[in-house]
Amino acid sequence: MLLPYYQEERIEAGCDEAGRGCLAGPVFAAAVILPRDFYHEILTDSKQLKADERAELRVFIEKNAIAWAVAEVDHEEIDRINILNASFLAMHKALDLLALRPEYILVDGNRFKSYRDLPHSCIVKGDGKFFSIAAASILAKTYRDDFMQAISLLHPEYDWCNNKGYPTIKHRNAVLQYGFSPYHRKTFRVTDPQLDLFRTVHAESGTI
Repeated sequence: MLLPYYQEERIEAGCDEAGRGCLAGPVFAAAVILPRDFYHEILTDSKQLKADERAELRVFIEKNAIAWAVAEVDHEEIDRINILNASFLAMHKALDLLALRPEYILVDGNRFKSYRDLPHSCIVKGDGKFFSIAAASILAKTYRDDFMQAISLLHPEYDWCNNKGYPTIKHRNAVLQYGFSPYHRKTFRVTDPQLDLFRTVHAESGTI
């Protein structure tokens, strides 16, 4: 069962991002402040849930949170400052947008760039441990999925409606065939899926 908060003294905001490992599109981040008595029986890491469950949870979170916000950093900025810094920037932007200023920040993962003068804690796999981080993961994931679904209509060849920009075999093959779209992150390397298969087979056989 997830925990309602990390510490009791201060107003706590959970933060998480979505899209860090994608080849295309922005990175999204969310910040969420929940009431101390918040509870939902299925809320957990967004990656562990089905799309319809995430959609229902988004409505519940937005209705019951004390404050919430979602922000993004686009692919051009990602290429300019790198994906790690872009993830931190997206979380900072989401925190800026909160209607209530938090006094403590919980961040999913093991690294974070300090936000203003506020204390923070990095929680590895925090989206499976604390409600506020899990809620932020749901919002970041669903808003980013909606964005990728919309731009997939402009470039159906990359199958973004299904892969949401992640480096699936079909997505990488499309990049190798058609090149980068205007939404691709140009600094991200795209490898040949057949070469990956070749390396895996020969590594297992001990020939490379």
